[in-house]
Amino acid sequence: VFFLSPVNVVYLGIYSADVKSSKAECDKAGCKLMQCLRPLVLQPNPENAITIALSARVLFNMEKEQQIYEQRGMEEYIRYQVEHETEPFSPGPAFSFVKALEAVNTQLRELYPNNEELFDVVLMTNNHANVGLRLINTINHHQLFIERFCMTGGNSPIGYLKAYHTNLYLSADPGKVLEALEEGIAAATMFTPEKMKEVSETQLRVAFDGDAVLFSDESEQIFKAHGLDKFFEHEKAHENKPLDHGPLKGFLEALGQLQKKFYSKGQRMDCPIRTYLVTARSAASSGTRALKTLRSWGLEIDEALFLAGAPKGPMLEKIRPHIFFDDQMFHVTGAAEAGMVACHVPYGIAQRMPDYTENKQKKSINLL
Repeated sequence: VFFLSPVNVVYLGIYSADVKSSKAECDKAGCKLMQCLRPLVLQPNPENAITIALSARVLFNMEKEQQIYEQRGMEEYIRYQVEHETEPFSPGPAFSFVKALEAVNTQLRELYPNNEELFDVVLMTNNHANVGLRLINTINHHQLFIERFCMTGGNSPIGYLKAYHTNLYLSADPGKVLEALEEGIAAATMFTPEKMKEVSETQLRVAFDGDAVLFSDESEQIFKAHGLDKFFEHEKAHENKPLDHGPLKGFLEALGQLQKKFYSKGQRMDCPIRTYLVTARSAASSGTRALKTLRSWGLEIDEALFLAGAPKGPMLEKIRPHIFFDDQMFHVTGAAEAGMVACHVPYGIAQRMPDYTENKQKKSINLL
């Protein structure tokens, strides 16, 4: 039994008159049939889509497999994956984010049946192609709509990001993320909280820090060099001068374009995409410049929280975003402790990462 429409196909179950067929056998047959029906659903046009590139280790939980690779080497790793390729991986930290993207796509297709401006998820991994079968089986098991793969067999996948028209790249490998940022691609390192809180299944919620994420780090440089008072003076004197853009500005812009499609159908209050600015800035002393910068870009943010230096974790626990971006590990850790999926953006003066050239010289490959 399937639910099939021009906007979605969902496997509900399968009935067999053959009493000898077990439920597991029926489900397996049903999933295979669902793969045949998928081409009937409108797929995103890569040139018009908002492309989210994910590493396998953020989409799925591959901790055990990573340990096998690190302790026993590549050949044992591949052998293990092949032997267990019918066993699906469990969800990773980006799983709920991807499901929320698909929920938005479903609503967009219902409003605009011929719309090609959709989220398109691409799996980017330097895994060997032999591991691909287990990844495909897992995607089908969880009924995810991920049709585009990039498996580079040990080489870095970063060089392919521009070819895939990537709007955002998420990985568990800080070195790969920094490499992507250096190529001008919005990227962040995703961390897994010990206990992830439940998030909305019908509304995509994305939370951003301001400085060095949406905006450049120019104001943060003033703070680091001259202290808080000089920072306030600088922001007051330049409140009518827009900040330069940061690495995630383009992703917020892409989200805004999709939001406007819902607004034009009278769904501003019921929009399935909601964005948040969660910043350590103070509202009265430095918030004006942040809001005026967004306005000068023609961008809207649904909610703005100015915390004046207070911890972000409690606010994020209230928001329950699918993903939160920040340039400082202190706030990323606080978000993870609150059960939120947080991503570190290694950009700007606040970074204290190990020297990237040393990471590139390491012989071991951190599997994505």
